[in-house]
Amino acid sequence: MKILKATKEHVSETAILFDLYRQFYECEPDIEIAKLYISERIQNNESTIFLADDNGEKKGFVQMYPSFCSIDLITIYILYDLYVVPNSRNAGVGALLMNRATEHAKEHGASRIDLMTAFSNKPGQYLYEKLGYKRVLEDFYSYSLQV
Repeated sequence: MKILKATKEHVSETAILFDLYRQFYECEPDIEIAKLYISERIQNNESTIFLADDNGEKKGFVQMYPSFCSIDLITIYILYDLYVVPNSRNAGVGALLMNRATEHAKEHGASRIDLMTAFSNKPGQYLYEKLGYKRVLEDFYSYSLQV
């Protein structure tokens, strides 16, 4: 399994995964809007997306956005999207993607990664806690990893 940084050449493959991710969160399927959104993020260098690639077959993705914490006076990343195709779950793909996201944050001088997940996303919560993230909010489960 390779973890690749998504480029404009990966827009279509990433959009398929992104559309499935949005459906997981009960959004209507819309591959065209997914493709436009992913294309804009990559073209405008507004997010970093990593893909899990298994011999050319994309098994998942993670997307993160650079930001800042003015209270702590630090650079942070907001990890907003993580998705692994159903037949690749519980195989370490999510952890590989999350670990690459952590490496990227460190490489770019970030001090922390923040994320939120739905109360119902028990597999995600388990993964985040296993990787060292700490729950910090009550409305959503929000985790933070010091890097």
